[in-house]
Amino acid sequence: MKVKIKKEGKVKKYKVIESWNDVTLENWVKLIEVEGKATSKEALDTITALSDIPEKLIKELSIQDVAAIMKYISELQVEQDSSLHQVITVNDKQYGFHPDLEEITLGEYADIETYIQQGLKGKMPELMAILYRPIVEREKDVYSIQAYDGNIRVRAEQMKKMSAEQVQSALVFFYNFATIFLKTMLLYLTERTAEMIEQKSQMETSQKNGVGLA
Repeated sequence: MKVKIKKEGKVKKYKVIESWNDVTLENWVKLIEVEGKATSKEALDTITALSDIPEKLIKELSIQDVAAIMKYISELQVEQDSSLHQVITVNDKQYGFHPDLEEITLGEYADIETYIQQGLKGKMPELMAILYRPIVEREKDVYSIQAYDGNIRVRAEQMKKMSAEQVQSALVFFYNFATIFLKTMLLYLTERTAEMIEQKSQMETSQKNGVGLA
């Protein structure tokens, strides 16, 4: 989207994002942080992050012009592609989404839990660095990713260049998996606890009845 702004008799063109895919993870986090703040502050920070219009000039725009730009940005977000991007390219390097979340390791899941507990807004690059890893082997749509070793500092920096569209689709996919996973885990723990209680009860009953090794 091109925006023409006239000032002091001169007209200058500025660019606003043309697709939600143009929004990086780094900018998206900034947008999330201003949600719920004063409407004027949210509009200012949103347009600053998603256009090349100088902040000082944005403050001079009419409310009507600001509303038109914000409506355009909202429409882009609604139209975004919500399907999971299994393979992404960041800085000319390919990364693959974890190909089988059911095989996720305890170490991976523990780190994911930790980052979520620390605050998802500020830890999204780290979360993406766990879910997306360098592709080491690929044959058409089948690929293998680098083993997880917990060393994600550099990759987390790279993930800041992911598009918000890619991040949001990955979060939705992972959330759906985690919901099912946690239900399965809870069911397993419940059944295991019941088994342990039953075993303990049987042992105590046997001891009371004098059954056991001499």
